[in-house]
Amino acid sequence: MNKQPTLTLIESLFGQSKDYIDNRLELYKLKMIDKTSSVASSVVSGIALFVIFFIFFIVFNIGIALLIGDLVGKSYLGFLILAAVYGIAGLVLFSKRDKIFKSPVTKMIIGKFL
Repeated sequence: MNKQPTLTLIESLFGQSKDYIDNRLELYKLKMIDKTSSVASSVVSGIALFVIFFIFFIVFNIGIALLIGDLVGKSYLGFLILAAVYGIAGLVLFSKRDKIFKSPVTKMIIGKFL
């Protein structure tokens, strides 16, 4: 007769443990959905801003190249001078790419997920 209450307590304990595990799994799923949606929204907004900035940058640089070309007397020289400036800037950025891009981006992504 003493076995029945003990069995009921054990069944109750297992049932509560199962509920606890199910709730914890659901909590982890919801946290991952929240983090994933946060990262995805950051990526989408970043891409949108990049596209807008890129268009502005291209039009602005065409204007600068035409202005330089007008100052030196030949339009194509303005484009070549501007291309040389960007080529030098590109080489500097390429040589420092890990320090400038990799570390900050990695830290930002880890920060978003944690």
